[in-house]
Parts: sequence; structure tokens; C-alpha cells
Amino acid sequence: MASIDIVIPVFNEGENIVPVLESFRRGIKTDYKVLICFDMDSDDTLPAVKSWSHYSQDKIEFVKNGKRGPHAAVLSGFAASTATAIMVYPADDDYNAGIVDEMFKHVVNGSDIVCASRFVPGGCMKGCPWVKALLVRVAAWTLFYIGRLPSRDATNGLRMFSGKLIKNFHFESTQGFTYSIEILVKAHRQGLQITDVPAEWHQRKVGQSRFNILKWVPGYLRWYFYAFATTYGFRKKNPLL
Repeated sequence: MASIDIVIPVFNEGENIVPVLESFRRGIKTDYKVLICFDMDSDDTLPAVKSWSHYSQDKIEFVKNGKRGPHAAVLSGFAASTATAIMVYPADDDYNAGIVDEMFKHVVNGSDIVCASRFVPGGCMKGCPWVKALLVRVAAWTLFYIGRLPSRDATNGLRMFSGKLIKNFHFESTQGFTYSIEILVKAHRQGLQITDVPAEWHQRKVGQSRFNILKWVPGYLRWYFYAFATTYGFRKKNPLL
């Protein structure tokens, strides 16, 4: 059993995936396994991975999603994981592998969630469209300084969780990457340990992101206000299960 299962939701990421896998080989020393979570057998990510010179079934597992879309992909990866820690990782991120070992150390030392943060010293966000950048920064600032959520980057999907937390978690989110903020705010309500580490974010160079902020706004707002309700009246009242 690997120490870390790295869940990568993919949709035609054939041009991006090999550099990401190469960055893992160079940057991660902890024992890990990659779970490639895909919708369709025709996805061009699959042949790209299988033709990679370092492809190994011991290190890479293909997980077909029960339904289509990024939310189903992530939950399929969670269901397939057996590791001590589970990390959700973008299919175009070939620059953050160097923080994975540090994140895992925090999980081993008791953190339930380790957030890769763009808004702590050492982190950055480059090339982001201004509307998305504004929304992300406003959400992060208000949740940290007013909502008292113990992460400066509540919406970043690059995140590591303890395997125990994920296996016992009841998901209510159904769209996109809203599951990520749901886990964070529910963990905060329960008083679980949440840690930030600095991370980078760069606008993708190849392919099209499936991040649809306008479509997912209602889902994000639900958990946004849940965080404020926790801080100002309902802390530790509702179970995660």
C-alpha cells in the first residue's frame, strides 16, 4: 500500500500528463501511487500514460468514473484509494511536486487537511484571468480574516487529506470542485487540524480547464456561508458523517 494516493481527474490531458508524472519522479520521495480518473475509454490521457517510458502498473492505476465530470472523477479516486493520505492534483501542474513530501509530513504529524496555499509567503498565482483572480482572492480573504477559517486559500483544489477523513466523510456536494471547500469548512466545524503550505499556481498552457466558476457559484456559496455560520454560532455542532 502506498503512503500517498495522488488522485488526478483527467479529460484529454495527453499533452500535459507526462510532464506531471515526470515531476513526481523527480520531486517526490515518499512512496506514492497515481490514480488516473477518467470518463471515457477514448480519453487521450490513457495512451499518453501507457506510452510513457516509466509507466508502471505498480505506480499508476486507471480508475473509470461512475459518472462524468470532475466531481465524479475525484470521488471515484477517493473510493479507490487505500493510502494513508490522499491528494487531489491537477493534470497540468508540473511545478508543485516538490511540496508533496512536506504535505505528507503534516498528515503524519496529525493534520487532517493540508492546503496548498497561493496566498502565504512563498506562494503565488500567475496568469490568472482577472475575474477569477478577484473572486478567489476575495473569497480567501473574507474566509480567513472574517470567517476565521484556518486556511488562507480555501478554494484551491490542490490539497492533501488524511485517508481516514476521506473514508468517513459524507459528501453533499455534487458539482465540480465544490467538494474541496465542503471538506474544509466541515473539518473546521469539527475542530480538525488544518495546515497551509505555500504553493504556486500558473495558468495552464495546453488544453482547456474544466473549471466553471459561474456554473458552480451556488455550490461554493453554500459552503462559503457554512464557514461563517460555524464561526459565529454552530461550531462543532454537526457531525461529518
